[in-house]
Amino acid sequence: MTDHGEAIAERLAQLGFTQYEARTYLGLLQTDTATGYSIANETGVPQPKVYETLRRLVERGAAARTGEKPARYRAVPPDALLKGIEKDFAARVAAARHDLESLPRRETPAQLLPVSRVESFAPALEAASAAIAAARTRVYLSGNHDELSGLRAAVGQAATAGVEFVVVHFGKLPFPSPPGQVIRHASTDGAIYRSRHARHLAVAVDSRWALWGVARDGTQWDILTSESALLAGLVKAYIRHDMFVQRIFADLPAELERRYGSGLLELDHLSWSGERSGADHAEEAG
Repeated sequence: MTDHGEAIAERLAQLGFTQYEARTYLGLLQTDTATGYSIANETGVPQPKVYETLRRLVERGAAARTGEKPARYRAVPPDALLKGIEKDFAARVAAARHDLESLPRRETPAQLLPVSRVESFAPALEAASAAIAAARTRVYLSGNHDELSGLRAAVGQAATAGVEFVVVHFGKLPFPSPPGQVIRHASTDGAIYRSRHARHLAVAVDSRWALWGVARDGTQWDILTSESALLAGLVKAYIRHDMFVQRIFADLPAELERRYGSGLLELDHLSWSGERSGADHAEEAG
């Protein structure tokens, strides 16, 4: 078989023909009809294999038997053969698509965040102290004087190591002001600080570790710690938002208290519609 014939046989092999089937089909194309013996001589297909190969070609619609004694065969024209292959392939693709689309899907198990619940404040304080002492870049803190005082040693160690801090503290800061941004929660002085017993502590370290603890009645703590960057980001966002509010309050204390009351307590009114009061409009009109 010529090099060109070998290349065509390889193309047919890519369509599912065996090498013997491809050679035999090409041999039939080059004559009107042929016997198995003559095809074997022309194509190099072993004579013991040629009759089995011709039978398979007939079964797949690539050849037809035209005589009996001796048995003779002819090739089905290439156009008819390829149309049949295309139709068969399209049917196989459609069947595969149907089967794949009907395959039941398994529910992917929910990926739970690595969150730990701490039963009391003392071990939570120990965990926060260890995380802060090992900090490398930045620590976010928010809490009352009593809660923050337990972090004094860890804050000092991290500050000495060059760690920056973002701190929002309620009441007096219980340790020397570390490098970074430190602001007192001044809007609660004289109002919420005296009237509410709730306590909290929020810590985020290097955007990789976080603690969030709340004691609504001042004694029973609900505390979570996590090495999730997502939860660390939430704690950071809470502290940053609180700091922004305090910076605004520091610039406009009288105006904000006039609008929202002492300690900005009226900001808690979730039913507020967004409309300004009549007093505000009257003041502007005057």
